[in-house]
Amino acid sequence: MSSKGILYTVSAPSGAGKTSLVNALVKSSPEVCVSVSHTTRPMRPGEQDGVNYHFVDHARFEAMLAEGAFLEHAQVFSNLYGTSRHWVEDTLNQGLDVILEIDWQGARQVREQLQDTVSLFILPPSLAALRQRLTGRGQDQPEVIEARMNEAINEISHYRDADYLIINDDFTTALAQFQALITSQHLRRDRQEQVHKAMLDELLG
Repeated sequence: MSSKGILYTVSAPSGAGKTSLVNALVKSSPEVCVSVSHTTRPMRPGEQDGVNYHFVDHARFEAMLAEGAFLEHAQVFSNLYGTSRHWVEDTLNQGLDVILEIDWQGARQVREQLQDTVSLFILPPSLAALRQRLTGRGQDQPEVIEARMNEAINEISHYRDADYLIINDDFTTALAQFQALITSQHLRRDRQEQVHKAMLDELLG
């Protein structure tokens, strides 16, 4: 018997390695997928519409918001981000786990609506390491990096909102911890009872 998928929110300051960890996890776990958010921010080099994000203008985003199309939405700097409610619910009902890569504001909104959501926060080992990662991207101007560093301090202050915390000091270790978290959720007694009901009924006579 299959059961409904598990919804995860994964939050982190920009540059903590969240996207790299999520991509590696999904690559090794076919039963886990990532929600593709809608955003008004400009497309970065190498990104594809519908793959990294659904890129829309402000007018379209506001129209979708008015229609109640988003499970959560947030403003980060001058850009808007939102998660499709219909897609998430449909995917979970198919038995697949869904990861939402969202900031603390979005994670809080999701948790208020779907209390079974499992929340994870990923942190860098230090602010110095975070700055080095942001600078190494080579995608942003110095003033943008400074703005992201300031925002990171605010984002980090909300780590206590999460159920689980991973420090991304060593990527391999952090990925193993992420994989262990996913596995542990599926081993919960209530979920195992759903999946193995017939077997348990037989064992108990």
